[in-house]
Amino acid sequence: MTETDLTADLLNEPRLVTEPGVAARVAAVAAPVLQGMGYRLVRIKVSGEAGCTVQIMAERPDGTMLIDDCEAVSKALSPVLDVNDPIERAYRLEISSPGIDRPLVRRSDFERAQGHLAKVDMAVPYQGRKRYRGIIEALHGDTVRLHRDDIREGEDAVVALPLTDIGDARLVLTDELIAESMRRGKAAERDLKEDLGIEPPPPAHAKKARAKGAKSKPAKAKKPLPQNTKQHRLAAEQARRDRTDHPEGD
Repeated sequence: MTETDLTADLLNEPRLVTEPGVAARVAAVAAPVLQGMGYRLVRIKVSGEAGCTVQIMAERPDGTMLIDDCEAVSKALSPVLDVNDPIERAYRLEISSPGIDRPLVRRSDFERAQGHLAKVDMAVPYQGRKRYRGIIEALHGDTVRLHRDDIREGEDAVVALPLTDIGDARLVLTDELIAESMRRGKAAERDLKEDLGIEPPPPAHAKKARAKGAKSKPAKAKKPLPQNTKQHRLAAEQARRDRTDHPEGD
């Protein structure tokens, strides 16, 4: 599968977690516009605090979303929302990235989040409870395996939660997650600058090193070996004695 095919598949991937009510009407208008621009809708939140705010989380297929992306989406989406009018009152539109502790709404989100800590709220209770927290281990069929850190006595440490029964899931902010997010953000910004011609592309050997995650380090100059150690002095003394004890013949 080519990179273009993979990007198309990610753009067309449906969300497993969707919004009800007013947010669903906004999603119906926003999702096609975003997809046409090469972005994916993540979540929509409609808040009534301090007036009405419509927050739309979006991202590129690779999971990144820069400030320039947010501005482009806002300019394209505002007139479309005005025409379709999914909300009957005045509101403030906010376009944002999903954030580091992002919601997990697609299968690919869970795949990308393997090895990280997550909180999951079930829309349909599983094994008598609705809330789970743990490390995402893997996906098997239509379930996600979670190694729990909130087990009670007698409960299984690992559970397989049905993806279609999840009501809300998001990553928990950890040092490991922050470090990975910073690496992805720097790589995405560098690639964008290269695409725009702001920054020249790296040479072939640098690309290979980047792909392997290698970090080049400057070579350190070797220090000269010491010439007057105790070992040197003992050797010199022994040589002097040898010359004295075994004089050369006439």
